[in-house]
Amino acid sequence: MVWKVGGYVSNKLKSSAWGDGVVRQLAEYIHTQDPAVRGWSYRTIYKMVQLYDTYSTTSFASLLAETDMKAYKHVVPFETAQMDDSVIVPFEMAQIPNVLFCTGWTNHQIVLNRCKTDAERLFYILYAGRERLENKELVRAIKTDAMSSLLSGKNVQSNTMARTYPNSPILFKEKVYLDMLGLPLRYKESKLRKEIITHMKDFILEMGKDFLFIDDEHRVTVGSKTFKVDLLFYHRLLQCMVAIELKTTDFHPKDLGQLEFYLEALDQEERRSNENPSIGILLCKDADMEVVRYALNRSMSPTMVAQYKEQLQVGGVIQQSLVEFCKFLNEGGKKK
Repeated sequence: MVWKVGGYVSNKLKSSAWGDGVVRQLAEYIHTQDPAVRGWSYRTIYKMVQLYDTYSTTSFASLLAETDMKAYKHVVPFETAQMDDSVIVPFEMAQIPNVLFCTGWTNHQIVLNRCKTDAERLFYILYAGRERLENKELVRAIKTDAMSSLLSGKNVQSNTMARTYPNSPILFKEKVYLDMLGLPLRYKESKLRKEIITHMKDFILEMGKDFLFIDDEHRVTVGSKTFKVDLLFYHRLLQCMVAIELKTTDFHPKDLGQLEFYLEALDQEERRSNENPSIGILLCKDADMEVVRYALNRSMSPTMVAQYKEQLQVGGVIQQSLVEFCKFLNEGGKKK
């Protein structure tokens, strides 16, 4: 409906059949006919026009072709618009890309208002659909630059991680924001862990909705000694345990060795026959990416290093290809 109305009004405006005043009159007329009806203000009608004008362009169609949107390539044709009860007026209109049905109208308004390029818009439409994001969650994802964080994930993952889980770069963020914790200026790892437990729902929304919380300070026994994994999750899509080690300091290579030890213990002592190898995430306050690269090159386990930020920092979205993300969606989001 939004596409039909937007296309019809856009056609009238571009052909000079209507002016801005006519759109205002239309909004007022709808209100007088049914004062209780909502969503038909002057501004909303122009948002419908904006959606049509943005996604009916050749540039957006070219982007869909470049990203090989097999799962969403079909379109819904619409060739006529009804002016009143007796007159059907045909006019040329672009077909609606099926990919737009991934998310709802309010989310589309957020994307149109906050994203500047077709690549950004397509990513967040798909991301909102896959993660089933509500309005506030989508706003946060755009503010925290989820596009950049996800599409850059492969830079902070071990080679074993990439081989074992080819889709992992678009499932795990390289940077997460923990502003919801309200952390003080100085705190210990125990404080960080406790605040995450208290705000677990928000933490999972930030990490990804496929995470299921299992335990904190999870005990693993090797020989006569017992060790504690800071946070233990299960990943629904990848069907594996995910151990998260928290570090309130900068990344140090020795931390990765500790995490790999925990993964080996989890796989040998707790992993079930139907589960895949455990994944380790070292969540630290900051990291020298060259040190991270050197450390991960020698890592024999599915591991990655992610940074967390206490405060929300709005950054620019990177201009990257969506090919890998769209390929993942075309395959139905399978674990591989």
